[in-house]
Amino acid sequence: MTAVFAVVNQKGGVGKTTTSINLAAALGALEMRVLLVDCDPQGNATRGLGHEASPPNLYPVLAGETPAAAAIRPTGFPHLDLLPADRELVGVEIEFADLPGWEARLRDRLAEVLAGYDYVFLDCPPSLGRLTVLALTAATEVLVPLQCEYFALEGLSELVATVRRVGSSLNPGLAIGGIILTMYDDRMNLTRDVEAEVREHFGEAVFATVVPRNVRLAEAPSHGKPILQYDIKSRGAEAYLALGRELLKRNP
Repeated sequence: MTAVFAVVNQKGGVGKTTTSINLAAALGALEMRVLLVDCDPQGNATRGLGHEASPPNLYPVLAGETPAAAAIRPTGFPHLDLLPADRELVGVEIEFADLPGWEARLRDRLAEVLAGYDYVFLDCPPSLGRLTVLALTAATEVLVPLQCEYFALEGLSELVATVRRVGSSLNPGLAIGGIILTMYDDRMNLTRDVEAEVREHFGEAVFATVVPRNVRLAEAPSHGKPILQYDIKSRGAEAYLALGRELLKRNP
């Protein structure tokens, strides 16, 4: 069965889109067939892979106007495809409000193409609105990029509660499958303190691999490339390759 990961954190600036792009690319480099779905109206994952948010994209797919297969694009990176997004997605928050069964629309549209992929990543917006609920309903697991700072822990509690609510009502069995420590700086006491607390509370759900603060990793999206294409020798590239291998062991 295709593994579908919703990459979620309602807090912005924690490395969510960076993780979506580069973990997807790492699995592609490991010869897995991967689809990255940009579920964020900001379209950062789309631009981070060097694409424009021109139609067709995710909005007409969700609206039932375009088949998912028609909106998927090759990225130019081996084994990695993209379903792009643009500002139209903002309409989902309003236009889907009164539609029966709206929560299952992404899951149902993706069902048309899942057979072609080993892994699917859903890059969610920094909120717990309808777009994130769509992704959580479509996902088999949740991945949480977590920056090692105090307020990140407060947000994590709220996210866990949301995942439980969606799991109980819309997607039985949904759970947090992994927490990824991002922007990691082992020179800071706070980083080590937060890591210790997260690992104590969530145990094996926290990936052993951490993603360091890395200038090259921050530069890569402006060039429209995953870090493995931009600078394969960087610490960021090494971290996401290691994370990809760890994910494969967890989800063979």
